[in-house]
Amino acid sequence: MLATALAACTSSGSADPKPASGDAHTANVTITAAKGCESDRTEFAAGGITFKISNTDATAVSEVEVLSGQRIVGEKENLPPGLSGEFAVKLGAGTYTLYCPGAANEKTALTVTGEASTGDADVAALLQDATTGYAAYVNTQVGYLLETSKKLATALQGTDLAAAQEAYQAARPFYEKIEPVAESFTVGSESLDADIDARDGDVPASKWTGFHRIEKGLFADKSLTGLAVYGTGLVTDIGKLQRLTSTLTYQPTELANGAQELLDEVAASKITGEEERYSHIDVLDFANNIEGAEQAFAQLQPALEKIDGALAGTIEQDFAALDKLVDKYRSPGEKSGFVLYTALTDQDKRDLAAAIKAVQEPLSRVASKVADA
Repeated sequence: MLATALAACTSSGSADPKPASGDAHTANVTITAAKGCESDRTEFAAGGITFKISNTDATAVSEVEVLSGQRIVGEKENLPPGLSGEFAVKLGAGTYTLYCPGAANEKTALTVTGEASTGDADVAALLQDATTGYAAYVNTQVGYLLETSKKLATALQGTDLAAAQEAYQAARPFYEKIEPVAESFTVGSESLDADIDARDGDVPASKWTGFHRIEKGLFADKSLTGLAVYGTGLVTDIGKLQRLTSTLTYQPTELANGAQELLDEVAASKITGEEERYSHIDVLDFANNIEGAEQAFAQLQPALEKIDGALAGTIEQDFAALDKLVDKYRSPGEKSGFVLYTALTDQDKRDLAAAIKAVQEPLSRVASKVADA
């Protein structure tokens, strides 16, 4: 997840720090039903750290996070039993928490000591520019999100169903572009992302609010009755998001991980039609997930060209191919600007999934590249 600069924090982790043999910048994390979340290393040297994760048989766990205080600074989602994955972060000296929601042993304290080595000065400057540029991008998108959500809330207080449906579709893109930022404010039962973007069944019915509660009323029930309160709540939550993000600073690894997570969002839910169950504007959502990922990569690209020019070129080409494919599904006749998910054929879905996967693989290597720079 995207997060602030990684200052030291206090953790309530349940395991005592333990050194491990091997690379002081790599942790092998195993998730099991019996023992929960276990890492072969809990003490690290400052700098780039890679977490390699394997879920053996824990059906209740599907993600691993590293927390700095109450903020997620790195994570890997969509890891059901039998699957593995990894993510890289760059951590300064301090105490962090390895968190596996739902595991028998959920939290483990991590200790980072020393100072990160200084790399190439030109690359460091380019990476600093990348994080500054991305912060400006996020702030702009959150501003648009608040503006369009206020218009949605106003429409929900009226009587024009079509106008409210259009306002809903106008607000969605801005959240999808920066979703990992909102998701980073998620610890245990506290989740700003869930308040804004939970789907039916993701949270208890009594706590279901946000975009998709409004979506159900507008597109399934086709009624404005009772929706005004959710519009007001949505504006409140997005205002909170704006206050939290307005002063955030970022690490280069956070941009890389966030870009990867946005594509994971497309592959995990948008491509299946699970996200917009009632409006069916999923193509709009994943077009903006892709745009958000591409913007994060674009900020890193000048530095990555110096670190690994071949990798940078490959990702650029794969994004271009993906953009070209998504453009095929634009439809001026639809308020969302794209065909509805229900219009996609099985072949369309396979083509989109393949194009997304083509970007995901090389993009997954960027975080470790910039962490070591």
